Amino acid sequence: MKINTGKEKITALLTRGVDEVIDKKDLEQKLLSGKQLKIKLGFDPTSPNLHIGRSIPLLKLRDFQELGHKIIFIVGDFTGIIGDTSDKDSERPMLDEKVVKDNLKTYIKQAGKIIDIEKSETHYNSEWLNKLKYKEISYQANQFSLNEFISRENIKKRLDTGKRVSLRELLYPLMQGYDSVVIKADVEVCGTDQRFNVLAGRALQRHYKQEPQNIITGPLIEGLDGRKMSSSWGNTINLLDTPNDMYGKTMSLNDDLIIKYFMLITRVSTALIEKYAQEMKDGANPRDYKMKLAYELARFYHSQKDAEQAQNFFVHTFSKKETPTDIPEIQPTIYNIITTLLESKCVKSKTEARQVIIQKGVKLNEQTVIDVEQKVKSGDVIQKGKKTFIKVK
Repeated sequence: MKINTGKEKITALLTRGVDEVIDKKDLEQKLLSGKQLKIKLGFDPTSPNLHIGRSIPLLKLRDFQELGHKIIFIVGDFTGIIGDTSDKDSERPMLDEKVVKDNLKTYIKQAGKIIDIEKSETHYNSEWLNKLKYKEISYQANQFSLNEFISRENIKKRLDTGKRVSLRELLYPLMQGYDSVVIKADVEVCGTDQRFNVLAGRALQRHYKQEPQNIITGPLIEGLDGRKMSSSWGNTINLLDTPNDMYGKTMSLNDDLIIKYFMLITRVSTALIEKYAQEMKDGANPRDYKMKLAYELARFYHSQKDAEQAQNFFVHTFSKKETPTDIPEIQPTIYNIITTLLESKCVKSKTEARQVIIQKGVKLNEQTVIDVEQKVKSGDVIQKGKKTFIKVK
């Protein structure tokens, strides 16, 4: 495959959505040389969903792929069990192997929404980490000092406050670093929280007489509540969200994050994004640009048709306060509000149904439900929250 060595493309590759490049001069020379590089990215399946915060390094992989380089995507089925606490302020417990297996079922499919999986190399790191023995691990561990590990900011804070740091956590960077050795990575892409781990990859590659990988770190992004996007906090937009959910969630985003989201999680041109920023600075309504962002995400992860339908749904349901026409129907076993909510899977339990009603989060034919014993009949429209509608058969 012919490698694209255009300077403009390479400049964009090394700047957009990039926090740091190690070693930038060396990587630029390699990119200009026309040599096909091996670009590595790995995710641990600690939850079933990849969210758009993860799209930042995945989009960088896509950028490399479009220039003709070899993409290697690793699912950390082994490291996911062990647990990385790079971005945690307390020890993350080991995960059950079954939980990890359940979580990773669609990881490659999800990554395939951004990169071309057919042209990529995919691995599960248990392929090689399960085979390591104590002697080999000891040689690897000998490349690092205890002081290097405990000097990391989050680890130091935990030690200073008397929180437990397990010996297992010291081994995690070795595992991620060894991934780079096995696949002979030329470049590793990651978030800023992974910096120590990817530097460990460089050290281990030197130990195994390989040329150390270059590194591109990308920023972490805030979630819908302003905190760092995290599945454990539920403040995410997920790659597998429906078009309506993806659009609706995006519209709840803080106005201050619109331009940042455009730059980091889309590939809308930089010139157009700068134009949007200037227009908002000059007084344009941020809501209009948030709608452009929501549309772009729904289009990218689904289709243009899906994006148009999601936008129409949002406008009619939330802007014009209209009930959507395409509503799923259900024939409950008992015609009351609790049973209907439960059997339509709007809630997970009768207790949750009662709580939502008590909190005035359910409407029947546009009227707030206040009675948990409320009866329903055929043709009734039930609304839970702002987004969920069901019709009684």
